[in-house]
Amino acid sequence: MRPNDDFLSAPELDYDGFRAAMREDWGWFTPARETNIFASKVRTRRVFGFAAVDLTCSATRLERTELDIRRDNMEYYFVTVQDTGESIIIHNDRVVNITAGDVVLLDSTKPVTFISRPQDSARWLGVQVPRQKLASHLGFEPQGGVCGPRQAQASRLLCQLALDPISDAEPAFASTDKFMHLVVYDLLGALFAPPAPLGSRHNDKLFMRVCGIIKDRFADPDISPREVAVEAGISLRYLQKLFTVRGSTCGHHICSARLDHAARLIERKRYERPTEPRTWCGRPTHRA
Repeated sequence: MRPNDDFLSAPELDYDGFRAAMREDWGWFTPARETNIFASKVRTRRVFGFAAVDLTCSATRLERTELDIRRDNMEYYFVTVQDTGESIIIHNDRVVNITAGDVVLLDSTKPVTFISRPQDSARWLGVQVPRQKLASHLGFEPQGGVCGPRQAQASRLLCQLALDPISDAEPAFASTDKFMHLVVYDLLGALFAPPAPLGSRHNDKLFMRVCGIIKDRFADPDISPREVAVEAGISLRYLQKLFTVRGSTCGHHICSARLDHAARLIERKRYERPTEPRTWCGRPTHRA
């Protein structure tokens, strides 16, 4: 991870200052009061339209408790990237050990505890993702407390997007925010999709729904796998997986629907063609 000069030059905050800086966009977080000396840094910013925060604090334990959750009643996922140092995250009955470059998905409606060693200068980046929009895009609700290891390509791309200076909402790139939302959603889907058994009831119903969309829209010249995924409310990657496990592709299914329809039209036209009189030596013959 590369150092962020803007963050390093951010002012230090005391205990109350830290909680106030987090509260507006992220809700209540409670650092442990271990000594009379507490120091922290918080920098809020935007990453392609998403609320984001860089933070570090001297407390070895940082929590979002049941009381914190009841106080703000905020619902979102926050994608946590370990920027420097090492941490233990306890969330959703999972204990996850993470180091720089690891990505963890957390659920704001459930308690979470960050634990770091006193000698470590742990620093995290959080990106806030709307719960309903992400679930609608992916077609499932990811479970908090799952770690995307730094070796995964999706983890590396997420880190690159979140830490890239271009992400700091330059006007010239504002028009890309909507597209980049979809990129982030698809990367999260690649990291945190639950293993779905082939032929599961949910997948079968979803596949039948997708087939129904194709059946209704195959004549549209602009229909594509991406358009089908959008209408079904799932990611393109998830759509492709539905067909891959069945030995096909969405594009092939669309093409097959068009060919079947063309074959039916040709067959119907053949039967609807008026009967022509038979000829003998070029002259029509008629039966008595």
